[in-house]
Amino acid sequence: MPELPEVEVVRAGLERHVVGARVTGVDVLHPRPVRRDERGPEGFAAALTGRTITGARRRGKYLWLPLDDGDALLAHLGMSGQMLVQPADAEPEKHLRVRIRLDGAAESRHLHFVDQRMFGGLSISTGGAELPPEIAHIARDPLDPLFDDDELVARVRRRSSGIKRLLLDQNLVSGVGNIYADEALWRAGIHGERPGERLSRAQVLALLGHARDVMRDALAQGGTSFDALYVNVNGESGYFDRSLHAYGRADEPCDRCGTPIRRVAFMNRSSYFCPRCQPAPRRRRVVAPVAPPD
Repeated sequence: MPELPEVEVVRAGLERHVVGARVTGVDVLHPRPVRRDERGPEGFAAALTGRTITGARRRGKYLWLPLDDGDALLAHLGMSGQMLVQPADAEPEKHLRVRIRLDGAAESRHLHFVDQRMFGGLSISTGGAELPPEIAHIARDPLDPLFDDDELVARVRRRSSGIKRLLLDQNLVSGVGNIYADEALWRAGIHGERPGERLSRAQVLALLGHARDVMRDALAQGGTSFDALYVNVNGESGYFDRSLHAYGRADEPCDRCGTPIRRVAFMNRSSYFCPRCQPAPRRRRVVAPVAPPD
């Protein structure tokens, strides 16, 4: 699944190529990607046609393109969604689901929503140009200038859940997906099952800093590319997977200490960590109550 850096790469590409363009027509080639739009495929197309794209924004893994009427085109890439800017005469991709014809886009290009698995989707968010109400509940991400470090620290240290689970909680912090959580935890030397309430303020802040560093490094290289289906707005894959220290490296030596990286099941996915650099938390001893004397 594309994570925050991948989505930010796509957002930046859309900002360069489609902002200022007017939508001249929309072809919905499969109804599933617009299933969240209550207008249906025809209503979705009608609501978007004639509008001008005024920006490209992101909250966590959601993208939206503000429109000149105050609405927004809201997008989520799901497992395999791609937002591709293509020449007007380009051959349609095998899994092209929605074609948005543009006038005024860079180099006379059109916007294609391609999605093999169709877990992603598009919808028109009424009044959502500033922030679509559908995603207002999602927390800011660590790269957001308005992210509140102190609030996150306080909320994490009140929780008994494992820190990796907390990093993936979109109500606490958005955009830190499975790959980057594992990488940040490796850099911080913290096991993912360590309860939030057993971390110090300094540890949470250090972990947050590592998460930011990991995501900035990924942004600089175009994101990760474990899934061949992920490409950026120009159809180019990212290369950050070559620099990963933990994720996907089961049984390979840890770059820090040489101990084989371990893989364990986690929330229908996988977690990767170094058992030496990231020791598992000790279980708290439960002292049985002493029965009163007879």
